[in-house]
This record gives sequence, structure tokens and C-alpha cells, in this order.
Amino acid sequence: MKKILLASAIALFTGLNAQTTFGVKAGYALSKLNSNENDFEMGGIEGGLKSKSGFYIGGLVEHKFNNKFAIQGEVEYANLGGKAEVSMSGITVTEKMNLNRIVIPVSARYYATPELGIYAGPYVSFKTSNKVKFEMSGPNAGMADPSGIREGERYVERYLNDTLKSTDFGLFLGADYAIYKGLFVDARYSFGLTNMIKNPVDGETLKMNFFQLGVGYKFK
Repeated sequence: MKKILLASAIALFTGLNAQTTFGVKAGYALSKLNSNENDFEMGGIEGGLKSKSGFYIGGLVEHKFNNKFAIQGEVEYANLGGKAEVSMSGITVTEKMNLNRIVIPVSARYYATPELGIYAGPYVSFKTSNKVKFEMSGPNAGMADPSGIREGERYVERYLNDTLKSTDFGLFLGADYAIYKGLFVDARYSFGLTNMIKNPVDGETLKMNFFQLGVGYKFK
């Protein structure tokens, strides 16, 4: 499937004619890691997975077959991932897991009006880096050792690099609306289909969903 998506993207870039348009886009991304073990409580320790804010930036090429139907390929750099919160003894540790990815979506588009495009399709994404940041809160947060916090960040980064797959696949759907000439607003929701854990134990799963809201410009 990865090769099919890449071949589709290459075909979009090379099969150019008067109906092909290039563009750029960027915006806000809200992502969440979803596990079959999302929340837990054990021995006074509580934890759970939460959504994390990020961003994306990229380029696109659209090929129109007529006034109603088109196909579009994109390449994005996206700051995705999620947060894990763990609370114990008056301290809450928020682990921001930044899973930085190259995302390649390919979509089929339908123009309900000349301004409103509705689309859906598959995507594949590739890891560029995994970065972790710990934040402490609560009345006892000042007691935390900074060196211990940094060691915890490095431990989680190593864990993510060792246990998560570098490639994942999913589907997305969305819509964009032309505001003025080539300027448009865009919103989409992507849901991962890949279990990102390399060697799952006892049926454990981890998938990533993300929402994107941004602006773009298509060069006419």
C-alpha cells in the first residue's frame, strides 16, 4: 500500500497539464494516541492518554478532471503524537510525546460548489523524530529533581524509538472552502489504522488519530 500511495503522488507531480494546480498549506493539528489501555489506576497512581496540540506545513498538487471531480496529493511535515498524564502524591506529570512525521495523503475530491471541495482518501506517514517533554504541576511539583525529569524524558524517547513502528497508514476525510482567489481554509480528520506497536503483547494496541485546521493557497 505504501508503494501504491507513493506512485500515486509521483504520478500527480509528473502528469502535468493545464488542469493541474500547485499549492501550499499550514495550520493547527490536534492529535491523540488511542490505546486499548487508555486509563489506569494502581496503588494510588492514576494515568491516562490525552490530546496534544501541534502544527503542520506542506505542499499540494491537484489535478482536475472536470469542474466536479479531482485528485490531490500532498506532502506534509506534521508535529503529531499525544500526551500521557500520571498523578501521584500531589504531583501530576504530563508527558508530551511529539511524534514528528512526514505525512503523504492522496485524496479523491468532489466540488459541491465551485468554492466547496469535499474529499477523502488514504495516507501514509513516516517517522522523522520522537521528542518528549515532561511538565510538572501540583502543590508538590517544586520538589521534582530537574536531572530526574530529563532522564525520564530520555527514557520515554528511547522507549518510543524502540517500540513504535516508523511507518503507519490510515484514512482521512475533510473539506476546504475557497475564500478569495487561491486562498482557502481547510479542515480534516484522520484516523490511523496501523497498530503502531512493533511487538504487541496480550493484544495491546496503539493508534493515532488527528484533526487538522488550517489555511492554504493554490497558485493559479
